[in-house]
Amino acid sequence: MSTERLEKPVTYISVDIEAAGPSPSGYAMLSVGACVVDPVSTDAPDAEPGFYIELQPDREGAVDSAMSVGGFTLDGLRASGTAPAVAMRQFADWIEAVTPAGHRPVMVGFNAVFDWMFVADYFHRYLGRNPFGHSALDIKALYLGVTGSSWPGTSMNFVAERYGLSITLTHNALDDARDQAALFRAVRAERDARV
Repeated sequence: MSTERLEKPVTYISVDIEAAGPSPSGYAMLSVGACVVDPVSTDAPDAEPGFYIELQPDREGAVDSAMSVGGFTLDGLRASGTAPAVAMRQFADWIEAVTPAGHRPVMVGFNAVFDWMFVADYFHRYLGRNPFGHSALDIKALYLGVTGSSWPGTSMNFVAERYGLSITLTHNALDDARDQAALFRAVRAERDARV
């Protein structure tokens, strides 16, 4: 591996998605939201522009519980959503715009494995490439490493409580991405304080 890739600075981007079911093989990604973890304005990180888009479904599978969480319907998104190829192009353009020259964008998620599989699948299927490359950083795993917690202790409620954060999942992908970014900053600060 080249040292250039190891030394390249990264821009952490918190990403959250809502989906019609448990995997992209049979279920559509319904919305995606993202924000930069370390915004320019540290006084009001939630005021920083983020990315949010709702997608037209490209599959017919739907799990009732998944649909009710976000308040979406497949018919509603067919009418109001953005075509997946257009949505993923807009998302890739946004990632490029918020990632400084010479930096590498790194996707961050809370239980990143779920969101990652949809994001990677959609980018490769509709754009032929993933701006994030082949990896993502999972906040739950980082938290385990920093705190030595148990897996059940990595629920969002437990992690938020540890850092005094008030988080209520709205299942709006941008809102949830911003909450994830706050969690990531808190875990990272604890890690850095120990070094």
